[in-house]
Amino acid sequence: MGSGLAWGTPSVWHGVTWGVAALATAGVIVRPWRLPEYAWAIAGAVILVLARLLPPFDAWQGIRKGTDVYLFLVGMMLLAEIARQEGLFDWLAAHAASHARGSATRLFALVYMVGTLVTVFLSNDATAVVLTPAVAAVARTAKAANPLPYLLTCAFIANAASFVLPISNPANLVIYGSHMPPLLDWLPRYALPSLASILATYGTLWLTQRRALRQPVAAVAEAPVLSTGGRVAGAGIVLTALVLMAASALDWQLGLPTCIAGVLTAAIVLVSARQSPWPVLKDISWGVLPLVAGLFVLVEALDKTGVIGLVAGWLRQAETWSLTGATWSVGVLLGLVCNLMNNLPAGLIASTAVQTAQASPGVTGAVLLGIDIGPNLSVTGSLATILWLNALRRDGLHVGARDFLRIGALVMPVSLLAALAALSLEGVR
Repeated sequence: MGSGLAWGTPSVWHGVTWGVAALATAGVIVRPWRLPEYAWAIAGAVILVLARLLPPFDAWQGIRKGTDVYLFLVGMMLLAEIARQEGLFDWLAAHAASHARGSATRLFALVYMVGTLVTVFLSNDATAVVLTPAVAAVARTAKAANPLPYLLTCAFIANAASFVLPISNPANLVIYGSHMPPLLDWLPRYALPSLASILATYGTLWLTQRRALRQPVAAVAEAPVLSTGGRVAGAGIVLTALVLMAASALDWQLGLPTCIAGVLTAAIVLVSARQSPWPVLKDISWGVLPLVAGLFVLVEALDKTGVIGLVAGWLRQAETWSLTGATWSVGVLLGLVCNLMNNLPAGLIASTAVQTAQASPGVTGAVLLGIDIGPNLSVTGSLATILWLNALRRDGLHVGARDFLRIGALVMPVSLLAALAALSLEGVR
């Protein structure tokens, strides 16, 4: 390993490394003593370096691998927060409520549509963090007897629509890294699987909530006028989406354009309104950056122990047996695994293994589907769902892990299998 460790055998070192990584990942998911997720990821990374299980240079290399993801997250968080503070999401949700005209089923469908748009163009984390409170407010205004169906749409669509575009989920950048397909390759490859995932998720979720949706909701008056800042934020989001689609079509990395677009949009809104940037900056969940950095270090350590090489070997072997079988088994397996260890570390391990194995586009696509849709099984499956839970708690609402699992056990398999079937029909090779 080159770490200079003087005790034990390599198998002992590897076992300790795996143990530290497993405990750190468990801490991220369970959050003992209510410590933030990033504290556990950073603690695991620091322990590995201090125990000389991972050389500092290798830890730094692991952190550097996430540069594009950090830039992407900063840009998207700035866009989402400035749009939230300027009332754009409240305005969208209020319009959905006013168009529902007292129908719970129509309100459910409209909220789902708004969630789809926010996820596609602003990422699944934005849907979880900023749309959820707006939907909760709309449910209260509409006097919904049970707000749960509308809130669940924010959680489930955040993952189901998270691969329509490369920008729809930070995990997409993790999986492909510097090998992100150009937009003109991405769209035909994932258009049908995305549509299958979105429709299957909607249909299955509606079936689980149909009793609650039989109760009428109050008709909501016309939505308020959107402020100038809200219109500027909306225009910034649209322009950002266009810039990122152009960058993707040119096969550029997406982090820097996203960061620049987010900073410029926020600056224009704040300068025109003569507002201080501090209210925006302090409400952003900056902890996601050290969380992702810590996870990159943990995965770098696992790579040094040969775990990722073993996974890559398994992928190559599976492809030689049956490409179709490998596609389905990889997608289903990762869909389950990411609920045990969260989809960010699962995606990091899988992406490194895929690149090492030089896996086919079909298997890489199955990895993407498993990592993006799989978290709809449990509340610990993805960062977006964890953020959704935190947003509910701030609003005084609560969804139990068992309740979510009971619904997710129906929704996730249907949507994942539908998306994998659509991927197979596309004949991705």
